[in-house]
Amino acid sequence: QVQLVESGGDLVQSGGSLKLSCTASGTFSRVNTMGWYRQNPGKQRELVATMTHTGSQNYGDFVKGRFTISRDNAKKTWYLDMNSLKTDDTGVYYCNIRVGSFLGWGQGTQVTVSS
Repeated sequence: QVQLVESGGDLVQSGGSLKLSCTASGTFSRVNTMGWYRQNPGKQRELVATMTHTGSQNYGDFVKGRFTISRDNAKKTWYLDMNSLKTDDTGVYYCNIRVGSFLGWGQGTQVTVSS
């Protein structure tokens, strides 16, 4: 079983930056994809960024070059660097991982961007 723990969520002013981390624990084989999603109350969870095992990246349309997903395989950790944050970026950010048919989610970390 793979478990994920996110960290790094915080309150930040508009225009500021944050770096989120997601660390996986447990024994697992090759990761297919790892990613970040976000959700606000009453809204659907939306894609922020994903990375495949080959390093291919995909971002939500709203990112527009402001966020970067990266990973440290040795630490089983992936990151989301967020810059030029906007109030619309406020939400609970979840990391996920797909290993074979298994899809796991973290518990979420709150990001709040104030104006």
